[in-house]
Amino acid sequence: MVTKVKPLTILSLLLPFMVSLFFLAKGAHCFEGKKKLHLHKLQWQQKSGSSSSCVSHQKSRIEMGAIALELKHKNYCSGKMVDWNEQQQNRLILDNLHVQYLQSRIKNMICGNIKDVSNTEIPLTSGIRLQTLNYIATIELGSRNMTVIVDTGSDLTWVQCQPCKSCYNQQDPVFDPSISPSYQKVLCNSSTCHALEFATGNSGVCSSSSPPDCNYFVSYGDGSYTRGELGREHLGLGKASVNDFIFGCGRNNKGLFGGVSGLMGLGRSDLSLVSQTSEIFGGLFSYCLPSTQDAGASGSLILGGNSSVFKNSTPITYTNMIPNPQLATFYILNLTGISIGGKQLQASGFAKGGILIDSGTVITRLPPSIYSALKAEFLKQFSGFPSAPGFSILDTCFNLSAYQEVNIPSVKMEFEGNAEMTVDVTGIVYFVKSDASQVCLALASLSYEDETGIIGNYQQKNQRVIYDTKNSQLGFAGEDCSSM
Repeated sequence: MVTKVKPLTILSLLLPFMVSLFFLAKGAHCFEGKKKLHLHKLQWQQKSGSSSSCVSHQKSRIEMGAIALELKHKNYCSGKMVDWNEQQQNRLILDNLHVQYLQSRIKNMICGNIKDVSNTEIPLTSGIRLQTLNYIATIELGSRNMTVIVDTGSDLTWVQCQPCKSCYNQQDPVFDPSISPSYQKVLCNSSTCHALEFATGNSGVCSSSSPPDCNYFVSYGDGSYTRGELGREHLGLGKASVNDFIFGCGRNNKGLFGGVSGLMGLGRSDLSLVSQTSEIFGGLFSYCLPSTQDAGASGSLILGGNSSVFKNSTPITYTNMIPNPQLATFYILNLTGISIGGKQLQASGFAKGGILIDSGTVITRLPPSIYSALKAEFLKQFSGFPSAPGFSILDTCFNLSAYQEVNIPSVKMEFEGNAEMTVDVTGIVYFVKSDASQVCLALASLSYEDETGIIGNYQQKNQRVIYDTKNSQLGFAGEDCSSM
């Protein structure tokens, strides 16, 4: 005997199965607006530098007319045992000094205050020996490989030079211009020397030699600085060559540069690498910053080319750079909104004055009105977890040591023109302690509403960030930055 089942009964039996399929199809729909963070994968103890030489394994490639340089976290160059907890804490202290310097520099540029550094007393923060969260790439200068920090907030590219009056320790040999037939000094009365004022905020200084050379000075706010003379040299970027590249030959350098040779300036002045190579790469560059959890992970810095050379997993969205003649060397965007877990924040500080994007700053800084709204919404969605004391600039912290994984509310930044950047889950929280007993919301508030906001590199991880200086646009797309 066959028993007939009514259509309604069949539907009632299938309904739970259909609902479960719907949720599976939606992925993490049951945690809409949240991302899973595996805490045990991020709980480090101690870690040693992965290479005794910064440049021995650095790679490059050429594709579709673009040059791709391998990017690594600066810890790759440290070559020494690291106390992870102390390192994480000191990074925040140094980052705060760096941001204070940027804010001071911005105010000086707006007020038109240019320093004559011929008799400048150079401050140096003592007692802090660990590195900041910066990324490194390898270039060729005068036929010698040099590993440099990549910084969009700086303009002048420089390396340490022999003979060195005072140099920090670096992993690879110091550049010696005396044995390079292509090296030439820049004279003091040249237009190139005069360009220092706009590029660095410090005017060039004439040396006592005859004819006088052009001396430069650049400080970075955390006590780090470089002083030397401007020079011209052959520059190699993968397969591309640049003759008469202008750079700083540093004879007196102090600071927390983590064993690298110097710094690559990717700002917007005439002395930046972007401007000096514009005829080759068209003023276009992009980077994908790898996670800081693995010092051996590699991202990429791509000079030139088009979107076909990227490996992005989401569409590229573009926003216009905001013109500001007083801050013309920086990359400034119009931040129009932020959503937390899919919920739009309401704050008076959006779309006012612009926000910098900077690869040299670690933690994103927001105007107090925006940060206050962000913090309140984050706490509302990330509730039920034991609190932990704040640390340094981070005031919203939790004790997650009893958890293997947690669901973190998503953070999405929105910009003029409907561009958006979805922050990677590893960029939303910051581990102050490796056992997850002090895990903090990885964004911070500025002291005053009229200060300039900054998007730091910690929130830019696993993003393809595209700088099109010719069309004055900046683009964002999600990308796995773990490999070249």
